[in-house]
Amino acid sequence: MTRVTPSRSPAADGYSLLVADAFHVGEISDLRRRAARAVRRCGLNQVAADGFIVAVNEVLTNAVRHGGGSGVLRLWAGGAILCEVHDRGRGFASAPYVDRVERPTMTASGGMGLWIAQQTTDGLTIDSDLTGTTVRLVALYPTAGQR
Repeated sequence: MTRVTPSRSPAADGYSLLVADAFHVGEISDLRRRAARAVRRCGLNQVAADGFIVAVNEVLTNAVRHGGGSGVLRLWAGGAILCEVHDRGRGFASAPYVDRVERPTMTASGGMGLWIAQQTTDGLTIDSDLTGTTVRLVALYPTAGQR
């Protein structure tokens, strides 16, 4: 699987904004469905689209559970599909969660969401500090032979 780093300024790179919404715990289901509709219209195959939506759901859920109860989701399409979820939680040491190879052990507070997001996308980055966390996801379009 090819890993890519999501762009820091998708609009400047020719991407079109598909979804940009703030959310709270009670709005995750509706926002996930809206994001799923947008992703499925972008030309990903069914497996890639479903995996990307699973990743988006995991990151939305993490923002609510661990990031202060709310956040902002942005979704772009262009040379790839990009997703960014930002929360204003207290942040965490993100290095152990990026490019993890082995399946993590479940804990009482979770532990699988970012690993699942990493496994079901083509790229995952995390920027986290005391002012919040931003998780970026990438889904690459399949080559002609993979559609």
